[in-house]
Amino acid sequence: MTGNDDVAGHGLDEAMAMVADSVRRSVVRIRPRGRDGGGAGVIWRPDGLIVTNAHVARGGNLDVELADGRVLAGTVADRDPARDLAAVRIDAGDLPAADVAHAAGLRAGDLVIALGHPHGWVGALSVGVVHSVERARPDAAPHAIRAALRLAPGNSGGPLADARGRVVGINTLVARGLGVAIPTESVERFLGTGGRRQSLGARVRPVRLLTVRAEGAELPGWLVLEVVGGGLAQAAGLLAGDVLTALEGRPVRSPEEIAATLDEAGAGARVRLDLVRGGRLTRVDLRVPGMAEAA
Repeated sequence: MTGNDDVAGHGLDEAMAMVADSVRRSVVRIRPRGRDGGGAGVIWRPDGLIVTNAHVARGGNLDVELADGRVLAGTVADRDPARDLAAVRIDAGDLPAADVAHAAGLRAGDLVIALGHPHGWVGALSVGVVHSVERARPDAAPHAIRAALRLAPGNSGGPLADARGRVVGINTLVARGLGVAIPTESVERFLGTGGRRQSLGARVRPVRLLTVRAEGAELPGWLVLEVVGGGLAQAAGLLAGDVLTALEGRPVRSPEEIAATLDEAGAGARVRLDLVRGGRLTRVDLRVPGMAEAA
């Protein structure tokens, strides 16, 4: 290695150390009071709002340790196990909130870092690259970030940050050797709805239909057994006996996929639903309610 290489390497080391220190200020340690376990969290707002995983924020009594060493009582404000997200409140102000950025701009190969407390090592750093950014469709917001980096127990609920130190996701699990993070877009939707998920407002069961587009091929469908009063399905005119076949032009593989698509669409959006009624294909629009309506 030449002298110039030494300087370049030293400069990169310094830059990474500065990025890590910047992110570390907003990382907290969360422990269930009187029990083993816990993980990390991210100071989302200076007024004491912390985001973590739902599986980290189990139980009502939490101890939240800040980067400056203070330990404060934490209260779970909202929790959504389906998203694996939780909002925790502490009685403190003027906290060093994370610099949050959208994950939509991430690309495979981008440098990312994870911080947390794996195996009790407080504020430990792991560096890797983005493996993939998953979307339900090309124009949709991302619903998962997979990264080739090392995560371990204690990283859950901690930040995934880009090379500029901006938090782009919340680390949640390891799958097939890759770290998986929940994108910040999903976090903001969770916080904006107070932990509530959009729901179709109908009870359904799976059925199979023969499609006319390809002889012998089967089309997955969901038979509407019951329409719940006051829900999205009733507002769109769905009836018991309808068979749902596609959402935004894509086959419906599960009721959870409908809820996820409605969440991604956001308040006020219209989502196209294809269905079979009386043997005929038809189409309706599901209108996602705004915040005031959802409340």
